[in-house]
Amino acid sequence: MAGVRLLVGTRKGAFVLTSDGARRQWSVAGPHFGGWEIYHVKGSPADPNRIYASQTSSWFGQVVQRSDDGGITWNAVGNQFAYDGDPGAHQWYDGTPHPWEFKRVWHFEPAADDPDVVYAGIEDAALFRTTDGGHAWHELPALRACQGPAWAPGAGGMCLHTIKIDPSDARRMYVAISAAGAFRTDDGGGSWRPINRGLHSQYIPDPTAEVGHCVHRIDMHPARPNVLFMQKHWDVMRSDDYGDNWHEISGNLPTDFGFPIQVHAHEPDTVYVVPIKSDAEHYVPEGKLRVYRSRTGGNEWEPLTDGLPQQDCYVNILRDAMTADELDPCGIYFGTTGGQVYGSADGGDHWRPIVRDLPAVLSVEVQTLP
Repeated sequence: MAGVRLLVGTRKGAFVLTSDGARRQWSVAGPHFGGWEIYHVKGSPADPNRIYASQTSSWFGQVVQRSDDGGITWNAVGNQFAYDGDPGAHQWYDGTPHPWEFKRVWHFEPAADDPDVVYAGIEDAALFRTTDGGHAWHELPALRACQGPAWAPGAGGMCLHTIKIDPSDARRMYVAISAAGAFRTDDGGGSWRPINRGLHSQYIPDPTAEVGHCVHRIDMHPARPNVLFMQKHWDVMRSDDYGDNWHEISGNLPTDFGFPIQVHAHEPDTVYVVPIKSDAEHYVPEGKLRVYRSRTGGNEWEPLTDGLPQQDCYVNILRDAMTADELDPCGIYFGTTGGQVYGSADGGDHWRPIVRDLPAVLSVEVQTLP
């Protein structure tokens, strides 16, 4: 029977949760790197035993960890993230220039066909790549040439948090940066352009500017890579032309603010979001934890509540903390800032807690194992 491995990054360590294909009983291993912030943990599609973890401390800095045995043992690899050439400056909160400074790795995206090739999204926002399994990292500088000096941080910093590679053409990639917007390359990172037409952000000087939008997360279905779904700082959006144009699909959601957005593994028009009350109150409305599902590609949303707390719950689900496995029926998982990891083995109809009382969850990724 196929198995599932969940890779969970938290404020105080990484955890590895495993189950068979039934997804009823789970084992919990960890914490790995206890006491350290683990922003992201992700496995290679080409080698499921190869896993990369971003280990961060405000005191000790950044450490990239790699496991070659499915998360049982780990070794530190390369930690040098030097911007290409003179990094210059970007805008600061008050509009003044601020030197570009590396702070941490937010997201790893391993290549589909080579476990040694990995893309890393960092803060201050830039895209790096390794081709030797994480020992050496080099910037793809053309991204920051795409109006980078005009980018400014949002409340959570200026992080490159989303990297999506088109499975039909690995030279086409999408990235999203908070609070600069979404960008696309069609030539493997040699050139980039903003893809924010249709976004409206009333909290920036020009609400329809080419860059400056706070995008929280982008997802797509591998069978239909021209269709993108976006959760931004207010508004849930959809593009049907590789990001060239966007339109709002918030529909009947109770609020269009949130962080994660996830597409079903087998149904390209089935999408999940978790609305939260507002950008000032980062918790779910009315103390009720509800995942919202659209089976029509947006606009029409249904609340999923079976097995989720419906009173006195005031948690948030962060941008990288929701994922879907590839089994049939599809499993959906998410982690909360309250330290719970919930899972559904039937596409969201029924939920159960997999583990409680972890440190605040920063990221959840899944591996579907043979």
